[in-house]
Amino acid sequence: EPVTVPCGHTYCRRCLRRELRARCRRCRDWLLPAGGTSTAAAPLRTSVVLNRLAEKWFPGECERARAGRRLEELLAQGRFREALGAASQALRADSSDLMLRIYRAESYVGLQEYKSAIEDLNFVISKMPNWPEVYFRKGKVLQDSGFVGDALQLFLQCLALDEDFLPAKLEVEKTLCDVLSPEKLGESLKESAWNSPHIRNKPFMLGSEVTASYCNLQLCPQQSSGGSHVLKPVSGGLNRAQSAHALNSTKDLAKEDGLKRVSSEPLLSGQGKSALLKRKLSFSEQDTVVCEDGRNKHKKQGESTKRDMTLAFGTIPGDLIDVSDFECSLCMRLFFEPVTTPCGHTFCKACLERCLDHAPQCPLCKESLKEYLASRKYSITELLEELIMKYLSDELYERKRIHAEETAEHSNLTKNVPMFVCTMAYPTVPCPLHVFEPRYRLMIRRSMETGTKQFGMCISDSQNGFADYGCMLQIRNVHFLPDGRSVVDTIGGKRFRVLRRGMKDGYCTADIEYLEDVKVADEEELKKLRELHNFVYNQACSWFQNLRNKFRTQILQHFGPMPDREENIQAMPNGPAWCWWLLAVLPVDPRYQLSVLSMMSLKDRLIKIQHILTYFSRDQSK
Repeated sequence: EPVTVPCGHTYCRRCLRRELRARCRRCRDWLLPAGGTSTAAAPLRTSVVLNRLAEKWFPGECERARAGRRLEELLAQGRFREALGAASQALRADSSDLMLRIYRAESYVGLQEYKSAIEDLNFVISKMPNWPEVYFRKGKVLQDSGFVGDALQLFLQCLALDEDFLPAKLEVEKTLCDVLSPEKLGESLKESAWNSPHIRNKPFMLGSEVTASYCNLQLCPQQSSGGSHVLKPVSGGLNRAQSAHALNSTKDLAKEDGLKRVSSEPLLSGQGKSALLKRKLSFSEQDTVVCEDGRNKHKKQGESTKRDMTLAFGTIPGDLIDVSDFECSLCMRLFFEPVTTPCGHTFCKACLERCLDHAPQCPLCKESLKEYLASRKYSITELLEELIMKYLSDELYERKRIHAEETAEHSNLTKNVPMFVCTMAYPTVPCPLHVFEPRYRLMIRRSMETGTKQFGMCISDSQNGFADYGCMLQIRNVHFLPDGRSVVDTIGGKRFRVLRRGMKDGYCTADIEYLEDVKVADEEELKKLRELHNFVYNQACSWFQNLRNKFRTQILQHFGPMPDREENIQAMPNGPAWCWWLLAVLPVDPRYQLSVLSMMSLKDRLIKIQHILTYFSRDQSK
């Protein structure tokens, strides 16, 4: 039952239950579903694609897992005798299955046959000395038997292997609070037991009879030798009918502030101390990389996290590898950047985003994905991506080639340029947009993903769909709203003329050519142009200052202050910035504004603006 968590990593459902852990072992992200705020959030859903692959590739292992789930149900119902019989029968058929021994140990605990439970758990430790859960289970058995000190040591060993194992944190906190309470501490001081140097150097245990009694529960040293070694961690699970109170309390501990990492040196042998010290140093200098078989390895700083994937059950026969098992149900092509939704369905990232543009629900099962959409955390399903890289490398190469061609097509800023048909835009002038239509959500996303961060803006035209002239907009920032809408902060760039119109995935496109002002070379003409420029600039300043305070404040809030006069009026390809700012704030018909935008002569543009200002100034005087 593989479950893919929001960060993109995949676990068995059993190993992922929230009473066990709150953070991902791989990246330490929170494991609660997107938008979840408590352990009562939406249930974990099995990844449909990965589960289908597991059933196809490993039918025997999946059948054993189903048998384990039936044992879990018996234990949860308190039917310990039935669970013990079923586990023992299954072990006679397959004595190497360690999970069956775990379930049998749980059955023994339920029947209060602690010695038998310890024997099974010691056997598991001898085979998997790096599994945190088995140390916790053994610690709980010893705690139930009254051996609090030994239980504390095992809880600390569990935390040394996995510092996020929540039940062990809770038990250590409870034990230490109980042991170090003023009443208990006072009694111990009266007996002078704490003041003896040879006792202070020994592992801490409650009661002098514990050592002898505990030996009766131990197996031979080589079977339990894993208990004193701090080895590499793996993920684990927990299913204790006896620990309901402890598990229900871990939600208060999930915030990670209840108990920080606890040093376990005083409770370990010399060899254990050395191993723990090395482990602590390794966590500060290395990163941990967990493999699919549950074990993990360390990489030094600067080393790549990419690794060869080895499957615990051997090589997959070639006839079981079918590319159709790795196809997106939306585009019917090989998964590219596969993401798994909280409901367990997997799609290409781009395909899912396009569907969510239209409705916040799963395209297959129609389950609501509003919280998933609001989080905007579409993490790649790493296990599925690695399987594709390992077994379908040729198909993936071809898929990447096609994706690169599509991206290059979207990156072209002269051919098939995306067009936003909405309002007038001008060079250097801010143009905030509220994007809510699915086609424009897609257009903005593609502009961001390709890295161009640009698109064209035109006003509508009843005959051709959109005008013959427009202005490119540069995206400065995108703020996504929880429902998928966005507020896009853009600023005007180059002007252009439309050469050919087209359509792409619902939004308009165009082949364009960029416009620049024709520069004046004659000195006499340039002198007259500067005089006209200065006159119109002063006229514009006068008009703006004579506006009512209310209108002037609104303009300043929306467009900012009027740009200063420029010394070199021909330095910019679009001419002085103040002209465009003024054209944007003047209450003029868009068709008239469009005619000014299309002009490639600064002189003609200044004359047009002068006529507008003269008209409005006459109205102001009236």
